[in-house]
Amino acid sequence: MANSRQRVVFIGAAGEMCRLAIERFAVGADDVELALYDIRPELLEPLLTKLPAGLATAARLDLYDQEGLRTAIEGAALVVLGAGPYNRTAGPVMEACLAAKVPYLDFDDDIESTLHALTLNDAAKAAGVPMYIGCGASPGITNVLAADAAGELDTVENIDVYWVVGDERGSIGRAVLDHMLRVAAGPCMTWEDGGPVMHQSWLETRWTDLGGGLGLTLVHETAHPEPVTLPRKYPDAKNIRCFGGLDPAPYNGLVRGVGLAVQKGQMPVEEAIDFLESLLTGGMGSLKGWRHGLAGMRDLVRTGESTRLELLTFLAKAAAGHAFPFKGGLKVEATGLRGGIPTVIPRRTPVAGAGTYLFTDMAAATGTACAAFMVVAMRCTSSRKRRTASSWPASSTRSAMSAAPGRPSSRPWRPGKSTSPAAATRLRRSSSMAAKRRGPTST
Repeated sequence: MANSRQRVVFIGAAGEMCRLAIERFAVGADDVELALYDIRPELLEPLLTKLPAGLATAARLDLYDQEGLRTAIEGAALVVLGAGPYNRTAGPVMEACLAAKVPYLDFDDDIESTLHALTLNDAAKAAGVPMYIGCGASPGITNVLAADAAGELDTVENIDVYWVVGDERGSIGRAVLDHMLRVAAGPCMTWEDGGPVMHQSWLETRWTDLGGGLGLTLVHETAHPEPVTLPRKYPDAKNIRCFGGLDPAPYNGLVRGVGLAVQKGQMPVEEAIDFLESLLTGGMGSLKGWRHGLAGMRDLVRTGESTRLELLTFLAKAAAGHAFPFKGGLKVEATGLRGGIPTVIPRRTPVAGAGTYLFTDMAAATGTACAAFMVVAMRCTSSRKRRTASSWPASSTRSAMSAAPGRPSSRPWRPGKSTSPAAATRLRRSSSMAAKRRGPTST
């Protein structure tokens, strides 16, 4: 008898976030088989022992091997990309899925690759291939929170997205560190005064009450994709911004300082990642890394974001191997008019930390969200042929907000009054040049 189970493919399955997504998707997985691929399949052995017998297989895959990639995804009911950094990995896998006509899903949090994904929208529609992008915590949960909050307003003027993640020593991969360096220093595309503009990441700050044990927290404008995807649903919004931060606060200065060194060409990105990885795994780092990191931390004092005592206390505890309790959370505020009255609608995630399901760490938040979006995607994919022309598009490149109530807008990204129409092109070009300097990395 032929195998009737649907095949779900994971690429970069050994990554911590993808591993969590697999574990939590498997809890309710029916009539599926999981094909787990990674450039280092030996790292998948602990995961395989946790899964029900016969549910999953593991194999090696280099996602830049076009023939191997085609073979791996052929006939899949869904392909999930968990390998980062997405500014280098998403393009090859999305295009392979489009060519093979298999549904695609990721938890991409890079602007550059999100912009590239949106350029594939028309081709995905024409081919009947659903492509679900940004299905993690931020973006992902934040997009759904935004849609839920905005749904209570008659008109939407502003959407502010906030995220904070805490001390995760030993559990952060190199791809995450690569991403963090780029969002802490570099171009930041946002939506301001009704159109896209380019800022510098991490410069603008604001205080917000994040709740969930975090309380009043200082956050920084950061280069995440929500200001790129949400305007497609809310094209008449005046401002859509994303702000993020690290806990404890001195981490913001440390990562910002090292990120600036990479941006200015003072430190190769791989050396910067080595430095941060060393600190997170109990090492001492390098003198060059500390020189740039301390410069960033001194800037926190200069700008009033931290005191000298707070920095010295942080450094002393870190040097002694102290692990700071994890804090993390998401918040969205939608402002606009309801019944003609200016109104603010907030949405927050629940308390974080030990004993919670969603926010024990960043991997749990992202992986749990990805698993939930996978369930939605599988259901949408299986029923898309029965949808009528009046429902949301049977196939398109969609952000995670498509899982929220309401039909996603098909309006394209519009040039704004305060930016050049070539801004997105320049961002993609700068990302491409950076990728060439860095060279390929393993999943």
